[in-house]
Amino acid sequence: MRLIEKVWFHQHPAKWLLVPLLLPFSLLFYVVTRLRSVLYRFGIKSSIKPELPVVVVGNIGVGGNGKTPVTLYLIEQCQQLGINVGVISRGYGGNAPYYPYLLDTTSTAEQAGDEPYLIYQRCKVPVVVGADRIASAALLAKQGCQLIIADDGLQHYRLQRDLEIIVIDGKRLFGNGLLLPAGPLRERQLRLASTPHLIVNGELAQQHSFNYAYAAMTLQASSVVNLVTGERLSVSDFRSLYDKINAIAGIGDPQRFFNTLATLGLLVEQSKGFIDHQAYHASSFNEFTEHLPLLMTEKDAAKCGGFAKKHWWYLPVDAHFSAGDTDNLINEIKRLVTIVSKP
Repeated sequence: MRLIEKVWFHQHPAKWLLVPLLLPFSLLFYVVTRLRSVLYRFGIKSSIKPELPVVVVGNIGVGGNGKTPVTLYLIEQCQQLGINVGVISRGYGGNAPYYPYLLDTTSTAEQAGDEPYLIYQRCKVPVVVGADRIASAALLAKQGCQLIIADDGLQHYRLQRDLEIIVIDGKRLFGNGLLLPAGPLRERQLRLASTPHLIVNGELAQQHSFNYAYAAMTLQASSVVNLVTGERLSVSDFRSLYDKINAIAGIGDPQRFFNTLATLGLLVEQSKGFIDHQAYHASSFNEFTEHLPLLMTEKDAAKCGGFAKKHWWYLPVDAHFSAGDTDNLINEIKRLVTIVSKP
């Protein structure tokens, strides 16, 4: 974990030096972003309404809060309802040959970015990446989509949206509560009041200080998948085969993944956390011996397919909600598609 993240989320003693130094830049960040928001609100900067309804899944802070599992959940719900859904994303970390870039069977995580590639591989829906989300949305319309899910992009106000979903990490919440770069926030916590659709990933660490209605999400895993062979084993079968494993995670909070493994009863001999969106190479895991399986997240696996070894496995996770928690959200999505479909 980077030092600045330790300052943001774990009260590292370096906060006494770094936070005072960075606060003036946080003030500047606030002024610039606030001015930008006002310009869009009053039409001085123009926002654009795409042809299709748009659902934005985002957060008010940096780091992995669980947006991608929520996006996957929404895609699966739309597929069950017979809604042709597509996804747009910035494609962070990718280097596509052109933009907007529509993923296909030849695409790689290096081209598209790890999260868009994961979404495409898991759900087989149209996924377009590019900084110009308006152009990306237009390209999705040509694919016969009825609905667009924007993975991230909550602060991309040039793109008009019909529905916003804000995802919050229940464990880390808002860190020290400060705006970038002194803290992890892109927007103030007041932004949470702008949408009724808040999702908290995991149990709230500070229940008493969170005064918004929300849907509680848990990430659940039931199987592991081999990167080379595609073999899928239940967690219990995998656990019975291997007394110990090694593990890596390159996500916003690697410890969350390692905690999940412990909850599943998997004994980790050696683990290593990488930064979110870490670029991997064949030598990235040389420190791990081959006599134990190496288990990683599905997002990490998306970047390792080209040089994976037979003892490498990944753990897919799915978002789960209590009965009724997302009924209003799904009903709003159905309403959006129905309105657009009317002659």
